[in-house]
Amino acid sequence: MAKFKAGLVQNRYRRDAIDYGGRLRVVGVSFLNAQPILHGLLTGLADDRMHVELAEPAELARRLFEDEADVGLSPVAPLATHGGLEIVPGVAIACDGAVESVRIVGDVPIEECDELLLDAASRTSVVLARLIVRHLRSGNEPKYSARPAREIMEKAHGRTLGLLIGDVALEAKGQYAYELDLGQAWKDLTGLPFVFAVWTARPGVLTERDTLLLQGSLEAGLGARAQIAQSWSRGHGGDAQAHEAYLTHSIRYQLDDAALAGLREFLRRAAEAKLLPQTELRFVGEDAPVRLPHRRSIDSLLDYAAQGGRLSFEDAMRLGEEAPTHDLGLAADLRRRELHKDGVVTYIVDRNINYTNVCTTSCRFCAFYRPVGHAEGYVLSRDELAQKINETVAAGGIQILLQGGLNPALHLEWYEDLFRWMKASFPIKLHALSPEEIWHLVRLEDLSVEAVLSRLKAAGMDSLPGGGAEVLTDRVRSKIAKAKCTSAQWLEVMRVAHRVGMRTTATMMFGTADNQTDRVLHMLKVRDLQDETGGFTAFICWDYQHDVGTRAVAGETGTVLYLRTQALSRLVLDNVQNIQTSWVTQGPGIGQMGLRYGANDMGSTMFEENVVSSAGTTFGMDAHQIERHARALGFKVARRNMRYERLTEPA
Repeated sequence: MAKFKAGLVQNRYRRDAIDYGGRLRVVGVSFLNAQPILHGLLTGLADDRMHVELAEPAELARRLFEDEADVGLSPVAPLATHGGLEIVPGVAIACDGAVESVRIVGDVPIEECDELLLDAASRTSVVLARLIVRHLRSGNEPKYSARPAREIMEKAHGRTLGLLIGDVALEAKGQYAYELDLGQAWKDLTGLPFVFAVWTARPGVLTERDTLLLQGSLEAGLGARAQIAQSWSRGHGGDAQAHEAYLTHSIRYQLDDAALAGLREFLRRAAEAKLLPQTELRFVGEDAPVRLPHRRSIDSLLDYAAQGGRLSFEDAMRLGEEAPTHDLGLAADLRRRELHKDGVVTYIVDRNINYTNVCTTSCRFCAFYRPVGHAEGYVLSRDELAQKINETVAAGGIQILLQGGLNPALHLEWYEDLFRWMKASFPIKLHALSPEEIWHLVRLEDLSVEAVLSRLKAAGMDSLPGGGAEVLTDRVRSKIAKAKCTSAQWLEVMRVAHRVGMRTTATMMFGTADNQTDRVLHMLKVRDLQDETGGFTAFICWDYQHDVGTRAVAGETGTVLYLRTQALSRLVLDNVQNIQTSWVTQGPGIGQMGLRYGANDMGSTMFEENVVSSAGTTFGMDAHQIERHARALGFKVARRNMRYERLTEPA
């Protein structure tokens, strides 16, 4: 299951650069087991109707979700996460017993392991692995950690096992004392085939002829498996006969009644385990979803979400667009009460320091930055920093939130020296930089994300804030900040930060070029990464502040939308423990009201704030005022640190 050709994986703006001539945008996965399904398409069967590209599974799902593709050979986990896609009948990547390419490996049986390293390249395989592990260990799960495939191969020893997927799983066959084939484990558990991927389409885009073309592509591929195996061997190595045997005996390509039963059983078990949303399979040519009798009412959907049920994209869209504001807030409040039964609202005493306003990204929504060489550009001196930190410590502050522009004059060594000085000189935690700033250093120093973060951590950086996320869809990011990192890059920084032992927050600034779809997709990306790593401590959202000095035209903003968005985030982000209300942008009164719309945290005392205030929004509260606003609603209050460990007794 190696990449087909690296050059076939397109960049995020390719849709704008290609004239598709009215053809469907079709995306396939670049793995060996997909080649029989794609064979007819890749050899010209539907050139007049379909433009075909290849991508990794996560990128394929992103394109389908963000309307950059019409049809995709999608893993079944994203099918459930979306909830509104249609399946092409008859075609699947499946197995009926041993699959060889999805296995748990190591030195000891799964019943004896302490940690399972997960290759997150396939969310479907990760969910399958967790279901099998829960069954074999009677619900007692080991510690899970997401790691790159090659690192898993190196570290799957002792009482640590690893999930290997695709090429590396085939390559590692026979190298470990313990090997659990998950296809066979599923067969043993259920007696059914397992389905890994199916053709999925955006509702209403496929005609009957399109369906026949996709089915015909597989028919051509099944007769060409020997040819495909030979070609794959020449391009990727390995034994051609072994490749052919894998395609012929290990992979099952029919989405027949038995496979459908296996797929439905997987989706049922995954939803019951709260690993995937509840979903019903929909097929090309069926009635539109609005006429399906199983569709839940808004009231039942709110009740399901309030009880912790996992929402699909389609579910979240319905709540965001149709649920009455009061009812949405009530459901979020009920969910908050269940997650925080003691009725305690928390906050942190810290200070936001913007160490430089020099920046090269020229974001249209930012009134704070100054371009390189501008007369108003600055970099704070250590004397200025020391004064600000001393004031914070004197007021009981425990942390500095340090963020700034992308200043090309400041290299990695500058940050390392600064962080060492700060930690040696002051009793504070350092919640520093943002994914965008990390990517800036990655490019500037020509280092990996892990190398940059590891060096910063060694120098004293404790955690990473979620700044620069804006909205994590590339359509929006390309309009408001073309020079910024992609959504995938922002998420990768967070993934690596969690891997090296840091905790982070996730944010969303909406109200520019985004709409409800973009906001829900943003939440789902945060939720998916949290499933993978568990590294986010909190989620914070706010709307675009645009009164002064900004160049982006405001889109959908306002108090009601803010409260609805925060409430929806509490319901969608079932795996993020804390939701922070944004009184800094909304004002103390609305910040207080946010505590009844799903939030359990009042954020920071924010001694200093420069970015939002540069756009004309200036609100301030000290610790006494924060506590007074929370207690006025009947809550107890406690101070916390960034990891949400309480530093004072609730009162």
